Amino acid sequence: MKILLATISSRRSPANVPATALLEDYLKRSSRYSPTTHRVFANEATLLSSVEDTASRTRPILLLTDSRGKQLSSGELAAEVERLRDAGAQTLILAVGPTDGWSPAALKRADLTLAFGRITLPHELAAVVATEQIYRALTILAGHPYHCGH
Repeated sequence: MKILLATISSRRSPANVPATALLEDYLKRSSRYSPTTHRVFANEATLLSSVEDTASRTRPILLLTDSRGKQLSSGELAAEVERLRDAGAQTLILAVGPTDGWSPAALKRADLTLAFGRITLPHELAAVVATEQIYRALTILAGHPYHCGH
């Protein structure tokens, strides 16, 4: 299963921002287990259009991050990734949303809305948290000791 971390941002973060280095590190680590990439979208409409245009045998799975979403433990997120993978999903898109939140149309299209708690995070930090959780889920599924039950 291919995994895409999608972020919505009307501006590009400079490459030397510490969050960028962390994001790239977790993408590289995750790619050892499953092809994992990151793409910045200018707005929500561009992301949703891209989701619908994704060429694959199965419909892309769209997970949106939102403070009102479902709170899962890392183990529960890993189980959800495993369930989707085993059901034949070819593409999983985990998206960190626009600054003003997701539209009703995006929330309706989402297969799952996830919260990293009720707090609001800066987008760059939320993207790092999302990428680390992708890596953690993949290592849990692989039986790697990274997670160690925490």
